[in-house]
Amino acid sequence: MLTIGAFAKASRLSPKALRLYDELELLRPARVDPGTGYRYYAAEQLEQARLVAWLRRLGMPLARIRRVCALEPGPAAREIGAYWAGVEAETSARRDLAAFLVDHLSPSPGKDTSMLELRYSALSDTGLVRTANQDSVHAGARVLAVADGCGPGGAPASTAAVQALTFLDDEPLSAGGVLNLLEDAVEGAARAVADLVPRHATAGVPDGGGTGTGSTLTALVWTGSQLALVHIGDSRAYVLRDGGLFRITHDHTVVQSMIDEGRLTPEEATAHPQRAMLLKALGSPADVPDLRLQDVRPGDRYLLCSDGLSTVVPEEGIERLLTSSPDPDTAVRALVAAANEAGGPDNVSCVVADVVEATDRPSGLRFA
Repeated sequence: MLTIGAFAKASRLSPKALRLYDELELLRPARVDPGTGYRYYAAEQLEQARLVAWLRRLGMPLARIRRVCALEPGPAAREIGAYWAGVEAETSARRDLAAFLVDHLSPSPGKDTSMLELRYSALSDTGLVRTANQDSVHAGARVLAVADGCGPGGAPASTAAVQALTFLDDEPLSAGGVLNLLEDAVEGAARAVADLVPRHATAGVPDGGGTGTGSTLTALVWTGSQLALVHIGDSRAYVLRDGGLFRITHDHTVVQSMIDEGRLTPEEATAHPQRAMLLKALGSPADVPDLRLQDVRPGDRYLLCSDGLSTVVPEEGIERLLTSSPDPDTAVRALVAAANEAGGPDNVSCVVADVVEATDRPSGLRFA
């Protein structure tokens, strides 16, 4: 038998890691001294310990390592191969995102964006399962917004959240002052939602159900040269640029926090029982939305959507539909149809907006 110190040295795992793996039932000691609680390991456990160490160096989450260690060598090898293929695909996507961010944050002297405008369309649908629509959408001259109500007062909550922003459609906006205006508008939206059910908690409740009432909110406000983004909850914003789709919001959910901490993979999150549990929602004073400016380019196509789309249509499907649709109206109809073809388990709402060169003729904007 090897002491925990000797076993740690031989396996290249720290004693602290060995104690953690014991608690997680990933690598149990062969014997624990009943008096001192000291752990002892058998020499034949070294192979499994080294496998765990190697898999951790690969970055594999502990839950998946447990699965690999329970398999025979052949299936274990295939599982590792599948994991690494996923890592390479994710790395490629992150590489594209890094390139997008570098370009997005790099100064562009001399670039004239003063003659741009938006062409947009919006559509909301109840879906095939829900009896009522708790989503709200808005597409106006300056404000694009999607809100997804949660709890028994979800429908009025999402409506209040969106309506609190619509006055910005008529406000003279500048890139320098839009964030202050938007911050004030969002505070008003939060108060409007909180006033609906003042005694109910809003964060930490399931999206679309539970005892609390609140709303997600994802909105873009157009200044004529930039977009101001506000985001709270799990509705999303994407930009299609140069043939690539990039998500520009971060979900405020339990499963997203677990992914960020390395406790879940994105694949595992899709089947997690708390995948709809929000950490932040509009209406709670403690829940602060994300707020920032977004640079634009001619040819950008922006999508705002509720989770009724993003949970059932994979991002490659969203990218394909956005790329193939000739105009925003066609795009929103195709996206909603795709969600319903996937079962339509939730309300689904989309706003699609194209950044185009301004013309002298009327813009002919459409709202579905």
